[in-house]
Amino acid sequence: MPNNERELVLACKRNDPKAQTAFYNLYKGRLLGVCRRYARTEAEAEDIFQEAFIKIFKNLHTLEKIESVNYWVKSSVIRTAIDHYRHTSHEREQVGYEYVAEFSENDENIFSRLSREQILNIINTLPDGYRMVINLYLIDGYNHAEIAGMLNITEGTSKSQLSRGRDLLKKELIKIGYQDVTRVY
Repeated sequence: MPNNERELVLACKRNDPKAQTAFYNLYKGRLLGVCRRYARTEAEAEDIFQEAFIKIFKNLHTLEKIESVNYWVKSSVIRTAIDHYRHTSHEREQVGYEYVAEFSENDENIFSRLSREQILNIINTLPDGYRMVINLYLIDGYNHAEIAGMLNITEGTSKSQLSRGRDLLKKELIKIGYQDVTRVY
């Protein structure tokens, strides 16, 4: 069995089944939560993760810089989640850019006071389009140009969906008792 991540990746590239199982399990613990943020259910998250790893093992030979494996695997999982969304979504929320709201710069980040499960449950109440943009922008750190490219929407739509998603998040936070919510990052 390989002793470090580099050896593990090299063994996986050689199609070593034990190394592939170890690699899969290593990332399952790290990235199943990412799938859960993009999915509506735990079963859907598992499906996304499985599909992502089929693609990862199929394309692992294209990974040139083994030291970037963490980023590469996470990006593959996120892209698979987005592809899953595209294939299962019948109706995308698209709102005009004119709805982008202004927020106060002095407000605190409400999410620092919530557990991961609370955040996940609140985000999962959002319509799919808003949920995708909130995940990509606020949690995964993509910019609007990148999001627009991934979701095949305009940058203005990405900004608008982020704004509208924030508004809906605020309403959900107020429902659960956070009356002082003025900014959701």
